Amino acid sequence: MEEENVILEEEGPVRESIYGEYEETLRLVMEDVFHRIRSSQREYEKVHGGKIAEHLDGRIKEDQSMREKLAMRGLPINAHSALREVTDAIGIRVVCGFRDDIYANLDCIRSWGQTKIIQEKDYVRHAKGNGYRSYHVILDVEEPYMDVDGECPGHFYVEIQLRTIAMDSWAALEHEISYKQGVSGNARLIETELKRCADELASCDVTMQTIRDLIRHENAKNRS
Repeated sequence: MEEENVILEEEGPVRESIYGEYEETLRLVMEDVFHRIRSSQREYEKVHGGKIAEHLDGRIKEDQSMREKLAMRGLPINAHSALREVTDAIGIRVVCGFRDDIYANLDCIRSWGQTKIIQEKDYVRHAKGNGYRSYHVILDVEEPYMDVDGECPGHFYVEIQLRTIAMDSWAALEHEISYKQGVSGNARLIETELKRCADELASCDVTMQTIRDLIRHENAKNRS
């Protein structure tokens, strides 16, 4: 049996992550913030009853996405820009069952130590023009790791988005649709229908919140 000659292509150099030595640190920070969110939710639920979140998601912004964002802003493509000039290298999403749970989670976050809220945007009560709804919070959290400025404890930005299940479903579908090609002729109609869908889901959120409030009111009366 003849031996086959196999030619292996040489791989090019692997590009270092935009975050450099801080990439693993970012993951540790994200896990720490996850833990703080879950712990404060449990404490809130002990006092008030009923859970205030369905699930959490998190991500470290992808290397290429961060590079493109820095380039678009005319910033140097390096770790310092990624971790100081931009605030969403770490992103966490808290998905709630009801609208009021968004604000309950915010109360928990505001009670944290070693944390400063540096920006808030309430797209729940003040939706974007396309119908997008969510509550965005940018945190400056102090963590026991060296940051990009060489400080330890270090300071790290974390963006938290809080949404209901309905808001999250709409945002996921809108994001998927936005990448589809060949719809330029129907763009205006699609925008209109997406906005209508967002408004209908928002109305459903309000109705579900009202139903829960009524049930809680009746239960409170029965216990008294």
